[in-house]
Amino acid sequence: MAASQFSATPTRPEALTQCNSLATVFGFGSRSIGSKMLSIRTLSSRPSRRCFSVKNVSGETKQKLKDPITEGEAPITHTSFKPDAASLASSIKYHAEFTPLFSPERFELPKAFFATAQTVRDALIINWNATYDYHENLNAKQAYYLSMEFLQGRALLNAIGNLELTGAYAEALRKLGHKLEHVASQEPDAALGNGGLGRLASCFLDSLATLNYPAWGYGLRYKYGLFKQRITKDGQEEVAEDWLEMGNPWEIVRNDVSYPVKFYGNVVSGSDGKSHWIGGEDIIAVAYDVPIPGYKTKTTINLRLWSTKALSKDFDLYAFNAGEHTKAYEALTNAEKICYILYPGDESMEGKVLRLKQQYTLCSASLQDMIARFERRSGANVKWDEFPKKVAVQMNDTHPTLCIPELMRILIDLKGLSWKEAWNITQRTVAYTNHTVLPEALEKWSLELMEKLLPRHVEIIKMIDEELIQTIVSEYGTADSELLEKKLKEMRILENVDLPAALADLLVKPKESPVVVPSEELEKSEEAVEPVGEEAVEPVGEEAVEPVDEEAVEPVDEEDGSEEKGIQKKKMALPEPVPEPPKMVRMANLCVVGGHAVNGVAEIHSEIVKEEVFSSFFKLWPEKFQNKTNGVTPRRWISFCNPDLSKIITDWTGSEDWVLNTEKLGELRKFADNEDLHTQWRAAKRSNKMKVISFLKEKTGYSVSPDAMFDIQVKRIHEYKRQLLNILGIVFRYKKMKEMSAAERKAKFVPRVCIFGGKAFSTYVQAKRIVKFITDVGATVNHDPEIGDLLKVVFVPDYNVSVAELLIPASELSQHISTAGMEASGTSNMKFAMNGCLLIGTLDGANVEIREEVGQDNFFLFGAKAHEIAGLRKERAEGKFVPDPRFEEVKEFVRSGAFGSNNYDELMGSLEGNEGFGLADYFLVGKDFPSYIECQEEVDEAYQDQKKWTKMSILNTAGSYKFSSDRTIREYAKDIWNIEPVQLQ
Repeated sequence: MAASQFSATPTRPEALTQCNSLATVFGFGSRSIGSKMLSIRTLSSRPSRRCFSVKNVSGETKQKLKDPITEGEAPITHTSFKPDAASLASSIKYHAEFTPLFSPERFELPKAFFATAQTVRDALIINWNATYDYHENLNAKQAYYLSMEFLQGRALLNAIGNLELTGAYAEALRKLGHKLEHVASQEPDAALGNGGLGRLASCFLDSLATLNYPAWGYGLRYKYGLFKQRITKDGQEEVAEDWLEMGNPWEIVRNDVSYPVKFYGNVVSGSDGKSHWIGGEDIIAVAYDVPIPGYKTKTTINLRLWSTKALSKDFDLYAFNAGEHTKAYEALTNAEKICYILYPGDESMEGKVLRLKQQYTLCSASLQDMIARFERRSGANVKWDEFPKKVAVQMNDTHPTLCIPELMRILIDLKGLSWKEAWNITQRTVAYTNHTVLPEALEKWSLELMEKLLPRHVEIIKMIDEELIQTIVSEYGTADSELLEKKLKEMRILENVDLPAALADLLVKPKESPVVVPSEELEKSEEAVEPVGEEAVEPVGEEAVEPVDEEAVEPVDEEDGSEEKGIQKKKMALPEPVPEPPKMVRMANLCVVGGHAVNGVAEIHSEIVKEEVFSSFFKLWPEKFQNKTNGVTPRRWISFCNPDLSKIITDWTGSEDWVLNTEKLGELRKFADNEDLHTQWRAAKRSNKMKVISFLKEKTGYSVSPDAMFDIQVKRIHEYKRQLLNILGIVFRYKKMKEMSAAERKAKFVPRVCIFGGKAFSTYVQAKRIVKFITDVGATVNHDPEIGDLLKVVFVPDYNVSVAELLIPASELSQHISTAGMEASGTSNMKFAMNGCLLIGTLDGANVEIREEVGQDNFFLFGAKAHEIAGLRKERAEGKFVPDPRFEEVKEFVRSGAFGSNNYDELMGSLEGNEGFGLADYFLVGKDFPSYIECQEEVDEAYQDQKKWTKMSILNTAGSYKFSSDRTIREYAKDIWNIEPVQLQ
């Protein structure tokens, strides 16, 4: 789908006016644009541009694109000119007046933010255009990162930090009567994600740009995000996010970059022998682009977000005028709501349909865009076999799985390739990152639903499944039918679906003679045969929804009514027919089969992926499986969010090189005992704690002491992350305090401020109970005059990236206490360690590697190990588990009403019993509780020795260097994507 070049340039007279104004602001005229400002470029074969323009990254008319290096064209050149505070202030004033979003009378903070952001965007657009042109002309292989989430956070401080203009903007705004931090606080967090999945994706984009890799991100533009969290007396409440209500100064809508996306309809065979997907519901996906600047580089890559709409012709004007308003805009609503909410509730069929529509929209629009770019860059001679040499598609979890059948559909149905050619191209192009360790949590979709919504894709998936069956048969043979059946059941993409007719005889078993039950015995039998229900397992994925208990269907006894020899006889009621298990499409299996690489995100996780989750696939294709331990960007997560600590690191390591080369952090080890460094280190931590104290007072009303240890657990609320273990430990601590005299408790306990933050999914009832419990404990403890500043419990509402940037630099202890073997990696643990925070945790996810790097003595370890978990659950099911008396004491204290009148029976009940859904302490809170509270005593002891604690803190920062996303991205680029950096000169 070719599209013409676009430009952000206004009409001619307006453009000249704007250019002249900007020329005055930045000190250059229309004939000298290439000589000044931020990376202005000149191409010798093109006339100079007179104003800022944005090149259409979707496509131009097809033409032969020259390689400026190999074909003799003058290379793109750049000069760097950093504007001073005075010119930036003039630019801000210009945008306040001529790009108005507010009334002209006052220059208040919201107006100052938008004017400042527009000024920054002007600079980014220059580099954005240059980066796009450079990649376009080189036609290098490009990576595309597809993710349902991009948790960006605020962009202003990150952008000016990467442009190295923080000081200049601070001074410019001071001249205009504002502080930079106050202006930056006006920016809402982009509501495009929820947890670690989205934050990881955003860190990766930052590293891709900083390291000069040709790459883009693709996602969806959610109008209302996940939800905005409010904490009330009833616990968590959800309201829609409002992040787009005043507009987004960073995005540029590409009205000429749009693609059709189809749902429903039918598949017919044409006279040409090809399959044609016709009819159904058609929508349009429109591109919104967001610039992602690299640090100390001109490279600025693109995050393309899709928004959905219907065409105006789909508005039924006749129905509207007839008073049928809902019917009139039904098509528009159906299209627009696809991008309303991140992870809409899927307990209803409507919710399931909407989620599947979201996933397909992301895949279809993104692939159409990539293919259009590939065709344009190829010119007249398109060689489809070259596609994997120019395009790498990374699927962040299973949400973008439909890329596989969609790419096949486009190549076969629209581009005319054979199945073999298309399958070869698809497998060489696509790769998959797994984020889930539990097989029951891997994403599945109803085959029936998918057949209705995406009929052509199901045809393709069935063909892929058939090829997989043939591969499995070739690998295992047919001699051992039980083994073959086991492997097919485990590995097939289609679950509970009969084998294709051509292969059905592979598993034909000898017919058994039916056992005939004499009617006399049948009539005398009085035993009812109960149907066996499947055990429900709580999903542990990027979003969790509580399973609904199934109703038990009791067999009905029927009386014969006849008499024989004067005795009333009963006939056994025949059991209800057992319903067939649902036919499902296993998306993770499709990812493994359809891609050339599968990676986990921490060493322990990748081993579980190979040995448990996909063990049979690993034995079949060991070369596909890799580990890529997650990382976080040190720019946002140390340099920008913790300037006090950043200055200390720079002073003691001798330069700012550590921001790009985190191995330099290791040099802090040689100063770990230096008293001067200790003094500076503690001062920086205290300064950050004072900021948090003000924030907590503003957001929650609670006052806390800077002399207390700041103990923080911030992450998505989920049973496996065990916020419940944390709060029960706090309850135990509180109970013991209450049993002591004032002098005893002061001698025994270190003062603590225990901070929680995170969202519980709106339909995840147990997680919401945990939130309510935490807030109830806080309400009691924080108002207890006997306890005072010895213990405070605070739940921070609406936790997001901006809140994390405040809390993490102030943290002293951070809790990463998931049940071992259930957290794929975690990334917040890396951010805390980078900021000199000590971790308490289990050997789970990236905790294992963090502990190795920072040193075992600088990590507080407790709890069962991953390899022990299955045995411990079996022990529980057999009734052999004996709870620790302290655990029983805590549960009794909770039930006593110490924390208000709320009924906690459901919450405490989940920790009791030996089996059954919602019971038996599946996440081993009770098992790990004694180890946990004993480890917390070690924490108290260590904190009392501030010299020892400060050294441990320094060694955590020094040992965190491995966990930079720059390292992770280099590994992806080399081992999976096969792309090279291309740096603008």
